[in-house]
Amino acid sequence: MKIQHPFRTALIATLGVGVGILILTGVQTLSTVLLYIGTALFLALGLDPVVSFFERRGLPRWGALLATFAGLLAIATALVLIVVPVLVDQIAKLVQQIQTLVESAVDQEWNPVTVARDWLSHTFPLLQVDMVLGYVNDWWNGLDFADIGAALGTGLLSFGAGIVATATGTIIVLILTIYFTASMRSLKRSVYQLAPASKRERFVGLSEQITASVGYYVMGQVVLGAINGILSAIFLTIIKAPFPAVLAVIAFFFSLIPLVGTLTGSAIIVIACLGLASPLTALVALVWYLVYMQVEAYFLSPRIMSRAVSVPGAVVVIAALAGGSLLGLLGALIAIPVAASVLIIYRQVLIPRQNEL
Repeated sequence: MKIQHPFRTALIATLGVGVGILILTGVQTLSTVLLYIGTALFLALGLDPVVSFFERRGLPRWGALLATFAGLLAIATALVLIVVPVLVDQIAKLVQQIQTLVESAVDQEWNPVTVARDWLSHTFPLLQVDMVLGYVNDWWNGLDFADIGAALGTGLLSFGAGIVATATGTIIVLILTIYFTASMRSLKRSVYQLAPASKRERFVGLSEQITASVGYYVMGQVVLGAINGILSAIFLTIIKAPFPAVLAVIAFFFSLIPLVGTLTGSAIIVIACLGLASPLTALVALVWYLVYMQVEAYFLSPRIMSRAVSVPGAVVVIAALAGGSLLGLLGALIAIPVAASVLIIYRQVLIPRQNEL
């Protein structure tokens, strides 16, 4: 038996550790790029069933791609035309109200301290209003506005940088999604060539099932989001909630997030109704969304998702929590189709192989 020299063994081990650290550092450095690629590939798999649908209707591949992207552009344009004018109008009204208050304060027609004192005295008759306002005045005089201004400036710069990074990332993801969708077949063929020829047919079959599962899952989530958005727009308009179009768009986008998306979006809408409308409007909205979440969980979701994934409820919860902890929003989105893919491999590969032993 040949004995390895200790120095050589230590050198090889050190090089192995160094290569491992280099790979981990590279992955961490490229995490944003990998996130863009993963998001785009996930969206492309979701668009693939739509492209296949148009192809089955007789359109060539390029025509199906053109129809798919034109539909997406039309939907995005409609959302922008719905949301942006409402936001611009409400911001203009808010600026006008602030300007009116400032002009009133300058003309000494409106004193915020007097208004606050009168409101507190009327709302809380047992409260010592002058003492409370004295505490507030002492706190105000003790503030260091130089530090507050510096922190505010830093926060605004960070916020602006975040907006620019988000816009840039969105453009990159859109470009990659278009590329991946257009070249999905060639990408699949390239991956299939990696499998040995003797097992390639089996590998192709499993891969097609997995990619179809991911695609139908994405389309199912979009359908659920569209149903929630449309019903929210109709219901919020009926109860005269504030900004029903904007709130409906919020309901749509949050419904795309599995497990907790509908709950989070509904909570935001109810809080908006409470703060901008009235407690009665918020209560009616709360009852509506409680009922809708039950209908979605027990009626809509099982029927829409029946073609996409067949995953036990406990696995859904665990997968969504684990994916969200590891990769944030993207992890929560892809966790369930990944779990479905693992179950497909478990049922069709591992169990038959164990039964043959």
